Formats: sequence, structure tokens, C-alpha cells
Amino acid sequence: MWFGNVLFIDATPKQPRRLPRWRELRAVMPARPRWSPSQRVAGAADVAGLRLMARRRAPRMVFDYVDGAAEGERSMARAVEAFERVEFSPRVLRDVAEAPTAVEILGRRIAMPVVLGPTGFTRMMHREGEPAVARAAEDAGVPYTLSTMGTTTAGDVAAAAPGGWNWFQLYVVRDRARNLDVLSRAREAGMDVLVVTVDVPVAGARLRDVRHGLTVPPSLRWRSVLQAVRHPAWWFDFLTSEPLRFATVDGAPDDLAGITNLMFDPSVTVDDLGWIRSAWQEKLLVKGVQRVDDAKELAAVGVDGLVVSNHGGRQLDRAPTPLELLPEVVAAVGDRTEVFLDGGVRTGADVAAAVGLGAKACFIGRAYLYGLMAGGEPGVRRVLDLLRAELVRTLQLLGVGDVTELGPDAVRLR
Repeated sequence: MWFGNVLFIDATPKQPRRLPRWRELRAVMPARPRWSPSQRVAGAADVAGLRLMARRRAPRMVFDYVDGAAEGERSMARAVEAFERVEFSPRVLRDVAEAPTAVEILGRRIAMPVVLGPTGFTRMMHREGEPAVARAAEDAGVPYTLSTMGTTTAGDVAAAAPGGWNWFQLYVVRDRARNLDVLSRAREAGMDVLVVTVDVPVAGARLRDVRHGLTVPPSLRWRSVLQAVRHPAWWFDFLTSEPLRFATVDGAPDDLAGITNLMFDPSVTVDDLGWIRSAWQEKLLVKGVQRVDDAKELAAVGVDGLVVSNHGGRQLDRAPTPLELLPEVVAAVGDRTEVFLDGGVRTGADVAAAVGLGAKACFIGRAYLYGLMAGGEPGVRRVLDLLRAELVRTLQLLGVGDVTELGPDAVRLR
């Protein structure tokens, strides 16, 4: 080949052509379709991938019940964005061959610093509901928290996961006798940690639910008929399962906000922890702490733990961002009570960041509900597997040989 006055000779030997062998063709052929839930969710690379699967499988009103938040959804967005501002400071030449993730919380060892938090109306996401979540938590070695607004009884959760560490979450309702009965049934089911949620004196304005006209149970309106056509698998499961109902509370209104405002007691104060303590002698956590002075007051009355949380952004919009508030709360009360974080956690790296900033463990809610919507119990298991793998990898890349060695020297908010 001539370039100007210079002749270049290509001496590269030519590869002879041949017909491909069958095993070579088979290696590059498209994979078989994944029909089973476990095969389907196994292809998700992260929780964000499971969220997309959930959005495709569930009707819009169901997906938005999980995915949405209050009013302009700023609180939720800021909680997630705070983790995007995390900067890690890795050390090198450290032995990270193992990087164990087990921690001790409330006097008991768990496999990683993750708690599956309480979520209401769980069987709406998938017909398997709370028992599927409890079984996945049991096998992963982490706690599961049943909500007062759950769709399965404490006894049925205990039967589904008899070897799991099952907790119970309480909303204080106006009828004190009903509260005491609920606590008694939770104890009979073997639950030994009570999480009292205190940030719901009234229902937040969840506008996505309002726009969809979400009812309890979901009903087919003209708007949702088209959703039924586009999501036949979900509607088939829903229509062929036991009627959806709250297993612990009752109420006349068919909307969630109406039930909340009718049943929940907006007059609850710190003094009410006294009669709750008299009825519950086991571990007691308070969830929904959003101020340092509130944290100090609760630590002074002797609760076993605090959960820094803005309810996933589902109550007060423009509420404090949990990850930003966490170090202040830990500095103020961390020597007197255990501090947990709830809000915005989507990855194992998020868990590492929260632990590095002082959290004993992280509550997750939306993350496992995406998995549940996407594929039932296998979807929840996939979420837990992803979180653990991401946590281990983060520890190893940080040069931290054990999750208990994480500290503020390794994590900061930009």
C-alpha cells in the first residue's frame, strides 16, 4: 500500500475463515427467558434495578404507595441525596481478606447492621406479604419489624419465621385497652423488641395516593381498570388471595389517611412511655427522632434505642435529613442509648456510611418493598444479598477489616 512515495507492505498473516462450532454459537446465543421470580430478580444488579422491575409489575397506584412521599417529596429526596454526598477515605495495605459484617445490637448479634423496618399494607405489594419478608430476614440473620398497620398477625409472622428475630412496631391509638391487647399478642408471639413510632400524630399528605384515589383495600375504578389490563399478574394474585385487611387495627374509613386520623392519638407525649414500659418489659426503641433535644429527653427516660428518622419523607415535608442529623444525635446521647438510622438507605455502601457516622444499624423499608413487588420472597432475599455483598466490597475497598472498625475517620459528608 502506497502512502505518498513510501510503500507499506502488510505482512500480517490472514486468518482463514471457518464455520463456527455449535458450542461456540450456543455461548453467544441470547439467554433463555427468566420465567420464575427467583430467576427474574437474580438479574438485578442493585436495588435500583429491582425498583424498575417493581414498577413494571405492580399497578401504578401500588408502586406509588411505596415510592411516593409527602407533599413535594423533598424530605425523601434529601434523605437519598445525602448519601450521594458521602465521601469515603480509604486506607491501603490492610488485611481485608474476610471483612466480616456482623454486629451486636440490643444485646444480640446479627449478620449485618440492617433491620427490616415496619411497613404498612405489605400484602398489597405482593400476596406473600409479611411472612415472605420475615422468612428472608430470618435466613439473612437480620431482624424484621412487623407494623401495627401490617396485614398479617404477629402469630402468623412468628409461625412463618420461628427462628428469626421478629420485632413489633406500635402506633399509639386512642383506645389504650387496644394498645395493651396488641402488645400482649406481640409478646405471646415471641417478639421482644418494641419500636414505638412517634412522628405520626396525624397522617401526612401523600399526594400520589390522593391522586390515585387509593383505597383500603385497592378497588377497581375507571382509572385503575387500565392498570389492571397492563398488570394482569398482580391483579390475578390480588383477586385470588385472601381479602386484604389490616390484621391489628380496624377503622371505618377506606383510606389510609382517614384510618390514621380516626385511630391514632395525637395527644401522646413522653409521659406515655411510662404506661408502655409497664406493659412491655423488653427492649424499647423510639422511632421518628428529628431533633437533638428530643433525643436527649428520650435518653433521659431510659429507652434502649433511638431511630433517627423522618418516616421516609412520608409525614412532614422539608423535615430534617436523617444522615445529616445522625452525628449530632450520636454525639449527644450515643453513650447512653443505641442510635439507629432510617431513611434513604439503598445500598450496602449507604449502610457503611451510616455506621461510620455512628449508627448501630440501618432500618430499610422501600428497598425491600421494591424487591417484594418485583418478585415476592426471592426479591426480598435478593435485596439482602445485594446489601451484604455491597457492604463487604465497600469495607474491603476502604481498607477496613471488620464493619465494627468503621468510624468517622473513614466517612464524611462533602
